[in-house]
Amino acid sequence: MNYLEEKTLTETYHFKGRVINLRVDEAELPDGHVAIREIVEHPGGVCVAALTADGMLPFVRQFRYPYKEIVTELPAGKLERGEDPFDAVQRELSEEVGAKGTNWRSMGKLYPTPGYCEEIIHLFACDIEKEGTNHPDEDEFLEVEYIRLEDAVQMVLDGKLPDAKTQTLVLKLWAEEK
Repeated sequence: MNYLEEKTLTETYHFKGRVINLRVDEAELPDGHVAIREIVEHPGGVCVAALTADGMLPFVRQFRYPYKEIVTELPAGKLERGEDPFDAVQRELSEEVGAKGTNWRSMGKLYPTPGYCEEIIHLFACDIEKEGTNHPDEDEFLEVEYIRLEDAVQMVLDGKLPDAKTQTLVLKLWAEEK
């Protein structure tokens, strides 16, 4: 065992839901002591920065219940358990924006809350090949808004795009374009 690693001794589930599971683990620390670790199990997600030929990015504006506010984000969605992230990101771009991408590339992955959640968000970028009409899920209400990449970078720096996955992907795409 690496001198920084912790060994799981027990796992006890306290809630199993549609999206998340909550469990409490006992873990052996590197020094032999035992600690309690509260874990949120989440299947992960995807997020995409899809650039138009004229340098615009589609964003979605939607009400985010935990924050009780409308949040502007890049198109994103939850993975179904075992789903391939590339299949999911293509689906989300189509559903949320009505677009089809080309020149797809991975932009890495993001651990949004590593202290207590195992969620991984897979980041992608693409060029928009074809635009159409969006068709969000029946419980999803959103507006699509196009923002120039340079303006989105400034919005991140000004704190106007507080979503972590959106901030990360906007800045990574901007760095790639430079």
